[in-house]
Amino acid sequence: SQTGGPGCPVRLRSGPCRPQVAHPAESITQVELNRPEKRNAMNRAFWSEMVECFNEIAGDPSCRVVVFSAAGKVFTAGIDLMDMAGDVLNPEGDDTARVAWNVKKIIAKYQETFTVIEKCPKPVVVAIHGACVGGGVDLITACDIRLCTQDAWFQVKEVDIGLAADVGTLQRLPKVIGSRSLVNELALTARKMFADEAKSSGLVSRVFADKDAMMAAALEMAEEIAGRSPVAVQGTKINLVYSRDHSVAEGLDYMATWNMSMLQTQDVMKSAQAAMEKKSPKTIAFSKL
Repeated sequence: SQTGGPGCPVRLRSGPCRPQVAHPAESITQVELNRPEKRNAMNRAFWSEMVECFNEIAGDPSCRVVVFSAAGKVFTAGIDLMDMAGDVLNPEGDDTARVAWNVKKIIAKYQETFTVIEKCPKPVVVAIHGACVGGGVDLITACDIRLCTQDAWFQVKEVDIGLAADVGTLQRLPKVIGSRSLVNELALTARKMFADEAKSSGLVSRVFADKDAMMAAALEMAEEIAGRSPVAVQGTKINLVYSRDHSVAEGLDYMATWNMSMLQTQDVMKSAQAAMEKKSPKTIAFSKL
């Protein structure tokens, strides 16, 4: 992926579903799916360039938070079946074992496309409008904060095309939604979930009247996060993800190990001083991380 200066989006080559990257405000990176003519369907270019994009963001000391969105009328129609079918339906291999081995490698590669969002230490706020189908659900469940418009709807579509979702939904959605029964229902029936149910179930935290209102709120939220210590923010994300997948005792031990070094940052004293002076953390000049 490529990046530009503040407020200056950089378009990548047109056609395939490649992320468009911009910097709408200081310390904020916006990543946008930009294949609107194909409803942002995820084709071959998407799977590799998303990994490159988020690996670059993870190592960018100027970025403190990411806003993820999509161009056009919908968030995404999911996987581009016509473009992707050859990879899975015609894998290389001289016998069953070798074919299976190669299929697993392909699936693991696709899984990394969304895991890289979760691994990125910068919090990711995803803004969803219109349809969010199949691979779109895999994508948003790997993000940290989910917002949507009133016209948004979500669908775990995979059983309708003869397969079990295999790149993250079945693993992350049960961690996101409190009701295991609801997760099972959505995954087994492929029914649509609309915005109000998505909010009441915990899939999204806020619903907005339209995309403009949602994007304004997403950027405002990103600015609030970016105004805090990057040591504190990134440490919080990393420990939230770790604790989700481990016991309370393991999470506490990991947190203690983490903070035995991170508490030695100057950011703690700077933040405490600002609090005593009744100033916002956004007034503090934190060093890059």
